[in-house]
Amino acid sequence: MKQLIEDIIKSLKDFRENKRIDYAKKSYPTKMQVLGVSVPNLKIVLKELKNQTKNYSLRDKIELAKELNRTSVFECQQLAFEYIGNDKNISSQLNENDIDELEINLDNWLSVDYFGALIVGNSWRNNNITIERVKSYLGSKDFWIRRIAIVATVSLNQKARGGTGDALQTLEICKQVVNDHEDMIIKALSWALRELAKVEKQPVIEFIDNYKDKLHKKVLREVSNKIELGTKN
Repeated sequence: MKQLIEDIIKSLKDFRENKRIDYAKKSYPTKMQVLGVSVPNLKIVLKELKNQTKNYSLRDKIELAKELNRTSVFECQQLAFEYIGNDKNISSQLNENDIDELEINLDNWLSVDYFGALIVGNSWRNNNITIERVKSYLGSKDFWIRRIAIVATVSLNQKARGGTGDALQTLEICKQVVNDHEDMIIKALSWALRELAKVEKQPVIEFIDNYKDKLHKKVLREVSNKIELGTKN
């Protein structure tokens, strides 16, 4: 496994671009090492990784993802989360201990959103974890960790992620953060409500009406626009 990870990092480095590194520093600054690999090229490496590990057991694949994440290389983290989250068979085998071990280096919006949607959200939708586990993130003083819980609801509702709509659980999380006006929480809440509105509009309309005096104006504007105009702006 060590040699495989070294090979994957070498493949990633072959795609490095200085302009991508500069973009990362501005868009999602992180303490992790950033190699500077674009999304299309990252997917080439991901495909290579899947081919190389097609005969691995599901448990070995999960352990590989953990090791990739422990490299503290940003692109390796992205690979790890996509490798698990976009494979229903692997994702279905995740347990709480696995999630705990994957919960590292979450210091930027891109890492948090990958982890929140692909790891926590998918596990929640698969009933591998409960809403109480998701709620536990909201008790953190770190806004990045709190954001995980809100982003996780996207996986319940976004069709592209396999969601079918779950207003009850989504709004249970959303109501916990109506007074949290940290910028990254505001943006996540708006996103969560807009995704739910695509599949279940009426519960979102009622939620907005019930909490209009507490919700940040950005959330009110973007969600209302989504409901009325089909766009957040």
